[in-house]
Amino acid sequence: MSEPTIDSVRNILVVGAGTMGRQIAMSAALAGYTATLQDISPDMLKAAQADLAGWVAGRVAKGKLDPATSRSSLARLAFTTALETAAAAADFVIEAATERLDVKTGIFETLGRAAPAHTVLATNSSTLGSSKVAEASGRPDRVCNMHFFNPALVMKCVEVVRHPGTSHATAETTLELARRLGKEPVLINREIPGFIANRLMGAIQREALALAEAGIASISDIDTTARSALGHPMGPFRVMDMVGLDVIDFIAQATHAETGDPADAPHPAVTALVAAGKLGRKTGAGFYEY
Repeated sequence: MSEPTIDSVRNILVVGAGTMGRQIAMSAALAGYTATLQDISPDMLKAAQADLAGWVAGRVAKGKLDPATSRSSLARLAFTTALETAAAAADFVIEAATERLDVKTGIFETLGRAAPAHTVLATNSSTLGSSKVAEASGRPDRVCNMHFFNPALVMKCVEVVRHPGTSHATAETTLELARRLGKEPVLINREIPGFIANRLMGAIQREALALAEAGIASISDIDTTARSALGHPMGPFRVMDMVGLDVIDFIAQATHAETGDPADAPHPAVTALVAAGKLGRKTGAGFYEY
């Protein structure tokens, strides 16, 4: 079985046409790759196609993308519900489906069966290490995490996470692909719940929540301190509202399930807001009113 190399990567398949998947596919097309976006839902694919066309038109209108590049990039994008057919033509696959292990395992079984031998199979999961789906693929050495951040068209960081069986060639190909997509990848040498970014963010959020809960300072003053003293673009409460409190709660649940550490458990203040339907910016209310 030939080792993967960046020179063999021409066709990229992204599985899952949600917010992350569609933006990853667009990033690939903008970088000059042929990109196929696959989803089981035709309606989701139509929404993704319309969304990306609108995004490109907006960039052209603002003078941030020239018309010729916009046309050629959109022409390199394809949309399909046929996973096996798309996998058969893929040199690199990025799975961005829902964060359910049973769903991801089924996808990786199909990818392992249908994709060419040299193809790297990466998961964009932020909570599930690739070791959980590697064996299902039948080619565990070709599997790793390639975790993009939302919004994927803007955020530079990509966490590349090896599991114990990930080959050196797979990790290096994934890192170089991220660079060619205009990203700044980091290599995580072994799986750990939360990887790097979510662990750092989680530690800051836990301390911010503890300070507010103890009445040490107000939410707005804690956010102001993070911005004006530490140089953060926005404070931890604003960040949680932007990401979505349901997402913050889910990440904590998943991390706690992995570690069993009480410190990793979802914070009651976040859980209460989620239960009340206050998920942050997307619902108009969270820690702040919008």
